[in-house]
Amino acid sequence: MNTSSVVKPKTAPEVWGIASAIDIYDCDPVKIRDAELIKRFVVELCDLIEMKRFGETQVVHFGEDEKVAGFSMVQLIETSLISAHFANLTHTVYLDVFSCKAYDSEKVRVFAQKYFGGSFSSLNVTLRH
Repeated sequence: MNTSSVVKPKTAPEVWGIASAIDIYDCDPVKIRDAELIKRFVVELCDLIEMKRFGETQVVHFGEDEKVAGFSMVQLIETSLISAHFANLTHTVYLDVFSCKAYDSEKVRVFAQKYFGGSFSSLNVTLRH
């Protein structure tokens, strides 16, 4: 697992933003199929990492192919974007958080895995310049 802690602007002035890709496996099938629980997750996550939501959370179910069918979520935040896809077939969550405001990627991973009842997860962090 590739993890990263908070990137503080004073220690990394050349960093413009942080992109975290979090894959959460063996999630609770009920939770990943409930649009209202997904919306509540976004509110709680934004509160946790102190991000200001911009507009309403969009949660849409689609996918004719069973391999990709499930909800997709998009939430604009004042410092960029949070998005995710919830794969019904594999009970996997693919969560992305991108922000030019520093946040703790590991805190996001732990919170999201617990919220969706995943058994394990991976985190990849890219610092954008």
